Amino acid sequence: MTKTVEFYYDFGSPTCYLAFYKLRQLEEEGKLKIEYCPILLGGIFKTIGNSAPANIPAKGKYMFQDIIRYAKRYGFDYNFNPHFPINTLSLMRSAVGMLEDARFVELNDVLFKAVWRDQKNMGDPETAKEVIEKGGFDVNKIFALSTDQRVKDELKERTVKAVERGLFGAPTMFLDNEMFWGQDRIFMIEELL
Repeated sequence: MTKTVEFYYDFGSPTCYLAFYKLRQLEEEGKLKIEYCPILLGGIFKTIGNSAPANIPAKGKYMFQDIIRYAKRYGFDYNFNPHFPINTLSLMRSAVGMLEDARFVELNDVLFKAVWRDQKNMGDPETAKEVIEKGGFDVNKIFALSTDQRVKDELKERTVKAVERGLFGAPTMFLDNEMFWGQDRIFMIEELL
């Protein structure tokens, strides 16, 4: 039986970008099934008093070099986004609103590539609209989701529950209720599978 890996992520994280594609690769190989859990990483940081690794100069410099190494190792295209950090609130709301849509994974693909391959400023509404429309999505539908109160509340609730579950950053994955933080822990998940 194929096991499910819960994947907590935010489009603003380059390590979430790598994890998204690595987990999808493993899913395509039949090794796991992904349960997507979009959250607001900034909300987690604010709630627990944490901050992004990039906010610590030496750690940030190392991390961004390490991401390049992992992207090469995985064979994924990656370009640091000069607009980083990007406000992903609307994007994460849209992801939550699209969870049950047949094109949910495709939307995630479009948004992750826009940020971490094509270096788009997805915090800018006009740029985001252009990217989403170019991806073949109904821009009005996607943006309506990002302003829908039910969707806003659900993203908040998902983020709160993530903190209650022990999240302090993303990507975070769970396999059989065991937590793995960071895309560089995916090999451990593979070993357990």
